[in-house]
Amino acid sequence: MLDRCTATRLTTRPTATVLPRALPELDALERLLAQHAQHLHVQQVCHVALPQAPAFPVYAIGMGSTDPSAPAAGFFGGVHGLERIGAQVVIAFLQSVLHRLPWDSTLQHLLERVRLVFMPIVNPGGMWAATRANPRGIDLMRNAPVDARDRVPFLVGGQRLSSGLPWYRGRLGDPMEAESQALCSVVQTELLGRPFSLALDCHSGFGVTDRLWFPYAHTREPMAHLAEVHALQHIFLQAHSQHPYVIEPQSAQYLAHGDLWDHLYLQACQQSGTVFLPLTLEMGSWLWIKKNPQQLFSRNGIFNPLITHRHQRVLRRHLGLLDFLTRAAASHSQWLPLGEARQHHHRHALDAWY
Repeated sequence: MLDRCTATRLTTRPTATVLPRALPELDALERLLAQHAQHLHVQQVCHVALPQAPAFPVYAIGMGSTDPSAPAAGFFGGVHGLERIGAQVVIAFLQSVLHRLPWDSTLQHLLERVRLVFMPIVNPGGMWAATRANPRGIDLMRNAPVDARDRVPFLVGGQRLSSGLPWYRGRLGDPMEAESQALCSVVQTELLGRPFSLALDCHSGFGVTDRLWFPYAHTREPMAHLAEVHALQHIFLQAHSQHPYVIEPQSAQYLAHGDLWDHLYLQACQQSGTVFLPLTLEMGSWLWIKKNPQQLFSRNGIFNPLITHRHQRVLRRHLGLLDFLTRAAASHSQWLPLGEARQHHHRHALDAWY
């Protein structure tokens, strides 16, 4: 079991009445875990303490095959506290899997061959406070010890000026934040080192189009497993020809310091005989604002669909993607390119993306 860790504020505040915990996503997740405990391996990998609220647990949930050589798929959300829809998408998929499990024999057989890992709410303190950063003011997706090789956009690419400004990386030389360390520990324990694994981290807030990003964020150079990503895209297009996603390297949009997935992917590349493909779902929240301009006047509205039917549609929209990635991981030996096929995918990926 992973060690527990605690994130606390550095500043002291006057003693105040403790407010009740009000985090609906965490309450829904805990109810789901209690209801289906017999199918799950649940760890509290971190506790996040705030001065005016009870401590929030950060859960890592595993299910499916316990064979360490089995392929695995990990699903992550809530890294940025304002982007609640990311956590909600991951919880909706976990709920779908658990509710189908008693009667879906195909799913039962699938889970005998693949490991599923969920961290739906990586940053509960940020979600509770309605901030992008964690309670210490640090952007977890700018917090890894990876520096961009080229110029990054001012502030957006990560900065060390002040926690009072967005996209703060933390002080140079400080260890990663407790939540960042917890995510990395789960990925290192559950995903890295297997013959094949992939991860999907769910975010929102960029553009009017849903995007699937793959590394890198710190450089415009192609990743080592570009051919594998292109092959994954190929089978996805075969299965979902009408999909809504733009699939591209994150560097096609901007570079950033401290990307957690670059950090973890670089670690995975040090292990021979393994393939780890980290993906980021960036849901295009500007479209929600375009359809409902009043959302601009709400902090949550900039990053989340606020109208009920649109919120439900967004949750439905992405379940097929998460299900596809589960099946692609379980059947990786059927589509991973080798030899001349790998060279073919690599050439076409360079032409398409670089």
